[in-house]
Amino acid sequence: MSGSARIIVVGGGVAGLTVALALQEWASVTVIERESQLGYHASGRSAALFSESYGNALIRALSLASREALASGGYFEHRRGALHFGEAADVERVDALAREAQALLPGIRRLTASEVAEMVPVIDIAATCGGVYEPDAMDIDTGKVVQSCASAFRDSDGAIRLNEEVLRIERHGEGLRVATTSGAYDADFVVNAAGAWADTVAERAGLARIGLAPKRRTAFIFDAPGYDTRHWPLVVDIRERFYFKPDAGRLIGSLADETDSPPCDAWPEDIDVATAVDRIEQATKLRIDRPHTPWAGLRTFSPDRSPVVGTDPRLSGLFWLAGQGGYGFQVSFALARIASALLRDNKVPDDIAALGVARAALAPDRFIDPQTGEFPK
Repeated sequence: MSGSARIIVVGGGVAGLTVALALQEWASVTVIERESQLGYHASGRSAALFSESYGNALIRALSLASREALASGGYFEHRRGALHFGEAADVERVDALAREAQALLPGIRRLTASEVAEMVPVIDIAATCGGVYEPDAMDIDTGKVVQSCASAFRDSDGAIRLNEEVLRIERHGEGLRVATTSGAYDADFVVNAAGAWADTVAERAGLARIGLAPKRRTAFIFDAPGYDTRHWPLVVDIRERFYFKPDAGRLIGSLADETDSPPCDAWPEDIDVATAVDRIEQATKLRIDRPHTPWAGLRTFSPDRSPVVGTDPRLSGLFWLAGQGGYGFQVSFALARIASALLRDNKVPDDIAALGVARAALAPDRFIDPQTGEFPK
């Protein structure tokens, strides 16, 4: 049931749709998306995996807080598992990761070289020191998340405007006015969930950027003739120089790159695909004759690599929901609840706060220079 508060959400990816659905419980919400379809950019190009050991401490807490919503929504597609493996010289690095991960999740195991080779037979037993295995990492059905949230939002009288780009956000009476390529909207709050374009949206509100950094990641599909890959886990090089993951009888491969990029419709670079192919072949018995359907997406990070959630101190009513990096699908349900609670009650929900998630750790003003009182230029 919608309420009297008027909220505009800028961005129709997983962040925008999950928060719109949460806000629609007590407000009248409109989602504005510049593309012709929802989830077109990062949300539509994610090989999402839910991993409770992935990311910094704040990300891990947000992931744990999102797990129930992902499970109850039927968004977990497969119990995939995740394996970080090292070369023969990486013993100390693998041991350190095992200690850190096991402190978080007792089910994580330190595997021997023979156990790694048995689990993923393309890894030569003589070329690895073993690895760290998280058995409960889950594949996420990203398309289902986007479409289900959009459908539920529309069913609760939420409005979605496609093919509209935000041109200006300005003070209007006690609220804000959002001018787009198709018209103007008055709102009490504007949620900036524009992903790689979030800093651009801030600029169109007359504000300086807060320092978000879109980074390109490239992936492709390839075959593994002679191997049954269906039950392999996600396989990640311990130094994060590449990964590969089963997908519908084939494998998704990636350089695991983070290449600085302007906000754009990202496209893969041939050199990134070639480098990933070479690294995978050097570290395994796989021979990749022809990579198929390469693609790229932008993962947008804040300066401290944690999400930015909260009201901008420079413009009352402008609320940030950005900087999810590579963790969007596994944290968005928790971030949506946090954003809704902050806008309505100015507090983090108690169950999420109990996991160590504090408002100050998410707030945009954490990036203000204490000496200048300004955001970084």
